[in-house]
Amino acid sequence: QVQLVESGGGLVQAGGSLRLSCAASGRTFSMYAMGWFRQAPGKEREFVLAINRSGSSTYYADSVKGRFTISRDNAKNTVYLQMNSLKPEDTAVYYCAAKGGAYYGGRTPLAFDYWGQGTQVTVSS
Repeated sequence: QVQLVESGGGLVQAGGSLRLSCAASGRTFSMYAMGWFRQAPGKEREFVLAINRSGSSTYYADSVKGRFTISRDNAKNTVYLQMNSLKPEDTAVYYCAAKGGAYYGGRTPLAFDYWGQGTQVTVSS
């Protein structure tokens, strides 16, 4: 099992940037593909980005391409979400997720096994 703790959320103006971090503890971090999802009030949880175990492949939702970047540091057991050019519609609770074993690009919450508690990101217009 792996435990995930997100940090870095907050309030930012439109056009600004934030970097979220997700620290993992428990079993070997490099055994897990990692993803970020978000959930706005009244909406379903949606896929944002994911990265495979080695960091060699990344997957992006169309809505964040060119603005958000995912990366991981397996030595620090941490995955990052760099968010640039933020828009008010990016406002949501952002969740870190982990999937054990091989990852083939699944974009539903069911594709991931473990979840963090979430961190709020609010983008003001």
